[in-house]
Amino acid sequence: MTSVPHPPTTPELGRIKAVCLDIDDTLLDNAASSRLGLRALIGNDAAWPVWRHTTEDHYERYVAGEVDFATMCVERTRAFFAAFGEQISDAEATAREDHRMAAMQAAWCLFDDALPCLEWMRASGLQLAVITNAPSAYQRKKISRTGLAGTFDSMLISGELGVAKPDPRIFHAACDALDAAPHEVVHVGDRLDTDALGAADAGLHGVWLNRNGTEHAPPEGVSMITSLAELPELLVCDLPFAPGIPGRPDPGATAPHETTRIGALTR
Repeated sequence: MTSVPHPPTTPELGRIKAVCLDIDDTLLDNAASSRLGLRALIGNDAAWPVWRHTTEDHYERYVAGEVDFATMCVERTRAFFAAFGEQISDAEATAREDHRMAAMQAAWCLFDDALPCLEWMRASGLQLAVITNAPSAYQRKKISRTGLAGTFDSMLISGELGVAKPDPRIFHAACDALDAAPHEVVHVGDRLDTDALGAADAGLHGVWLNRNGTEHAPPEGVSMITSLAELPELLVCDLPFAPGIPGRPDPGATAPHETTRIGALTR
């Protein structure tokens, strides 16, 4: 088991001022609650791979702004049943989706490593933010029901801003909200491309939370952890590009990654 370091003083964290986190499958076990929702929908979760693939396809359309969230849910449910030869109306898809959604929301819960990590970071004096691709009301309900309301200094929700990860503007908006430069901010998420690489491309420190332990070496400039229990040690000891950590060369003499900062976001 990875031991959690005692909260350090600010200088030990170098110039890292803030940590941003994804929500789904990073802090909250979205896959588990979604599987429970699928069982409520069809009586079992044997078709989970089909549901997951269908969700990926339709959620990309929502994130791209092609459909609203409610329409996406109905179209996804229709497409899922169509994959098994059952054609249903929009009204029937809506009724089935409402049943599934209620079951899934009742099962929302955090990973066991989420709260200890958040508490450690808060005790360390770090600012905390959420960066999530989701509709506003839906994600704020999720944050409230899982006891995270009041935990974060800022919440960047794609449904409110009109841009989504990996667009650098949402990461820069988080930096602006936290009054920190990109090189002073770490972003952690379960998606290598959307979260870790998106953050790194925007000038932040990207950390890939690879909970499944997939055998995949992270690209240069991205760190990988398999549990949030490993994040404190990464921040204190192992982050290879965090300036000012005792015993490491300080790359502060070199110019930080230049990025374009923005204020208001428009689609």
